[in-house]
Amino acid sequence: MFKVVANFNYNELGLKDYKACWDLQEELLAEVVNDKRAIGKPSAKNHFLLVEHPHVYTLGKSGDEKNLLAAGDFLKKIEATFYKINRGGDITYHGPGQIVGYPIIDLEYYKIGVREYIEKMENAIIATIAEFGLTGGLKDGATGVWLDAGHKVRARKICAIGVRVSRFVTMHGFATFGVTSIQQELGKEISMEEVKIILKEKFNQTF
Repeated sequence: MFKVVANFNYNELGLKDYKACWDLQEELLAEVVNDKRAIGKPSAKNHFLLVEHPHVYTLGKSGDEKNLLAAGDFLKKIEATFYKINRGGDITYHGPGQIVGYPIIDLEYYKIGVREYIEKMENAIIATIAEFGLTGGLKDGATGVWLDAGHKVRARKICAIGVRVSRFVTMHGFATFGVTSIQQELGKEISMEEVKIILKEKFNQTF
């Protein structure tokens, strides 16, 4: 039996171009897959990228470009980029001030499937925002974390999740504060570093 190590190898990248970060994820995923092949069993190697991106919109495999509501002139004004990518989900926005997390892990090593992996991410985010007095929940038929999840009008997403899995190794991940944010909900400025410290703690505990 192999020993499961809960702590992730976190790599804080600061503000990084989306495409450069995507390429890095692909490299790290290949590294973990190659390690699995070499040792003939699940890989204990893991990477967890924490990053902010310049303004960018990404479209998942199941998405529709028509759902991009921002006008072309506005996108040019903020110098936003746009990418069609290989994760699940629809349109997602990333920008400065938003924490984006990309866990690159072997699900076989952690003995979990894709659905449980997504649930663990959701639970870690729920536990993180709870430290700030916010109650997150899940919405029927949708991934991610929501506030007032059961309310038809007030429900708002605070964390989007979209992943890709290749040979049981993950990439892409979560983006916090897409529709609303901790700062917006509390009406005061929140330290990004404080959120990251709590986020790491909750992910380590959850996995």
